[in-house]
Amino acid sequence: MKSVLYLCLFLLGLQVQGQYSRSNLNDEQQEQNIPHSPEHSQAEGENLAHVRIAPSNADFAFRFYKQVREEAGNKNIFFSPLSISTAFAMLSLGARSNTLIQLHEGLAFNLTEVEEREIHEGFQHLLQLLNDPHQEVQVTIGNALFIDNQLKLLQKFLDDVTNFYYSEVISSNFQNSADATKEINKYIEIKTHGKIVDLLKSLDLDTMMVLVNCIFFKGYWEKPFNNLATRDDVFLLDTKNSVKVKMMHAYKYFNIHRDEKLSCWVVEIPYKGKATALFVLPDEGAMKQVEDALLKETVSNWMQSLKKRIIYLDLPKFTISGSYDVKSLFEKMGVTEVFSDQADLSAVAGKSLLKVSKAIHKAMVAVSENGTEAAVVTVIEMVTTSAFAEFSLPPHITFNRPFLIMIFDKTTNSILFVGKIVNPAAIED
Repeated sequence: MKSVLYLCLFLLGLQVQGQYSRSNLNDEQQEQNIPHSPEHSQAEGENLAHVRIAPSNADFAFRFYKQVREEAGNKNIFFSPLSISTAFAMLSLGARSNTLIQLHEGLAFNLTEVEEREIHEGFQHLLQLLNDPHQEVQVTIGNALFIDNQLKLLQKFLDDVTNFYYSEVISSNFQNSADATKEINKYIEIKTHGKIVDLLKSLDLDTMMVLVNCIFFKGYWEKPFNNLATRDDVFLLDTKNSVKVKMMHAYKYFNIHRDEKLSCWVVEIPYKGKATALFVLPDEGAMKQVEDALLKETVSNWMQSLKKRIIYLDLPKFTISGSYDVKSLFEKMGVTEVFSDQADLSAVAGKSLLKVSKAIHKAMVAVSENGTEAAVVTVIEMVTTSAFAEFSLPPHITFNRPFLIMIFDKTTNSILFVGKIVNPAAIED
């Protein structure tokens, strides 16, 4: 018999309401198990661990996006590549042989360029930096392993998940599925500040372990939009259909870039602190060519080409969500063995045969005049199986048709979230 590992990723965001107090932020940071690095001591060094994994994480983000795009159709897209990669990287500590090779390839890691230990050291340092309570943008990350009390994990696996990923290890009774489900949902609810409730409806009968990754993000624009300037406007879904939205307006300096080759505008809107959002508005009919060109090199070129200019900016308020079967998407990306009876997760629990039965991701985010709030959970379950031009007119950039959004943490050069807003008035389940 094989045991099953269940992975669930959930991201949630709500509209920011007012200012978030420093005391609340610090209290919530103290709940985390992840130590933070001093604000300056490690940020200036060369060859830092998190720098080694940043290119692979970016490659994974855009590979995964393109796979999601194939299935999303005309639906909104929003997910956290960091949450997915963190959860599966943690899982890879227990993988061996071809299962491990496929996981590395799926996560875009090339072991000729980065050693396996460097991958985990990279995530270790990444988690330290992102959980730094001194940052003005709030990012809190929590990892947990819920383990059936009949499953005996290898000590090295336990040591590695706690050392590299600061994971909590929680003994659970999966023979009582209802109680175990309730316990996991409670953990997720706490880690996402009450925004994610009753995510898991049930667990497979043969579940032996559940791996959870939660990310909560809250950021305020460096220069908020004026609430009084927000008004009703029209967002074009396509050439024939439109919806009414609340459109925010600004006339101020932004870092922008016009990519003539890809026919799109790129606008950077920074948060207070060291996070920033990149909004990409393709010309009418140019969305596919922009999406096809989404690579880390493309985004790097956009970031390097940004110039500060005063512009008229129209951006809709939106709250969007999406659900993804990560198992299905990974299988289409060539990661198949970890989900099959051939899975080799022998470094997790020795003779106990394990495979991943489910991997899901649910995401939701809100963007408003003040900023952005988001939260993420990843759960894995194991079960048994058989330059400014002074005299030019300011550009008027209106996000009134489908556009892309990416949220970055500049300290770690990490892509936290990626999305496509097709209909800002829709909320998918």
